[in-house]
Amino acid sequence: MISEKNSSGDKRYRSFDSYMKETFGKKGVRAALDGGFGCPNRDADGNGGCIYCSSRHYGIHGMSLSAQYDIQRAKLMKKWGSDVIWLPYLQSGCSTFSDIGTLERIYSEALNLPGAGGLIVATRADCITDETADLLKRINSSHFLIVELGMQTAHDRTLKLINRRETHEDFIRGYEKLDGIKTVIHIIDGLPGEDEDDMLSTADELASLSPSGVKIHMLHVLKDTKLASMYLGGEFDLPDEKTYVSTVVSQLRRLPAETVICRLTGDGWSDELIAPDWTRNKFRVLNDIDAEMRRLGCRQGDMCGVTPAGVGN
Repeated sequence: MISEKNSSGDKRYRSFDSYMKETFGKKGVRAALDGGFGCPNRDADGNGGCIYCSSRHYGIHGMSLSAQYDIQRAKLMKKWGSDVIWLPYLQSGCSTFSDIGTLERIYSEALNLPGAGGLIVATRADCITDETADLLKRINSSHFLIVELGMQTAHDRTLKLINRRETHEDFIRGYEKLDGIKTVIHIIDGLPGEDEDDMLSTADELASLSPSGVKIHMLHVLKDTKLASMYLGGEFDLPDEKTYVSTVVSQLRRLPAETVICRLTGDGWSDELIAPDWTRNKFRVLNDIDAEMRRLGCRQGDMCGVTPAGVGN
C-alpha cells in the first residue's frame, strides 16, 4: 500500500514542502550560498567539467557567507515572509572539495548564520572522502543536514559522453560513505543519447538505492558550453514538454513513496538558456505533472520495483 504521507494538497508525490512541514512545522526555504569551492572535474587540470556546466555561480561569488545570506534572505522574504525555516545551501561548486579544516570552518559559519535551521551541502560523490564523511556525520549528529549528490544518470556510456569523469560505480562508493545522512540524489532527463527506457532504468536504480530525496532536472542547454555547441550543431534533440512530463510521472511511480521529491524541473538562468524554451515556465510544467498524475490516477511509488519492458536488455 502506498503511504499517504507523500501527498501535499493535491500532490500525488511526497514534496519537499510537505517534508519540511512534517519536520519543522513550517515552510523550509533554501538560501543559495557560494562557499568559494571549485570542482575537481573543472579546476584540477583545466578539463572544462561536464559538457553542460556553466561557470556561473550560485550565491554571490567573492562575498562573505553572512553578507550573501543577508541579501538572499531579504529577497526571499518578499516571497515567503519571515516565518520560515532558513536552510543555508552551499550550492556552488563541489562543497566538500577542500581540506578538512576549511570545510569545518565554512560549515560552522553557515550553521551559525542567524535563524539557520540546518545546512545543505551540494557536491560530487568522488569528493566524499572517509575524512569528509566523518565530518558530515558529526554535523549530522547535532544538526539538520542534507547532502546533495549528482548522479545524473545510471549509464556509464552517458557519463563518458557528458565528460562526468566519474563512473556509476564511483558514485555508489561515495554515496555509501554517507550512510545515516539524509542524501538527495540529482538526475537529469534528456541527456544526449538517452531515450525514455534509459531514464526509467535510472529511476529504477534510484529506487534500489532508497535515497532520502531526489531532484529531477530537465537538461538545460546553456550558452558557452560544450553542450551548446553539440545542440546547435544538430548532434542531439531535446524532449518536448509533453514527453518530459510523461517521463517524470513514470519515474515518480518507480520511486519509493517515502523518498522526498525535492525538485521536478530545473531553474536555469534565463539569460543563459538556449533550450528548451518551455522550461522557462516552471509552474506550468509542475502543474502539468500534477494533472497527468491525477488523470492516470497514480501516485509516487505505485510501480516501485516494476521494470519497464526493454530496460536492462
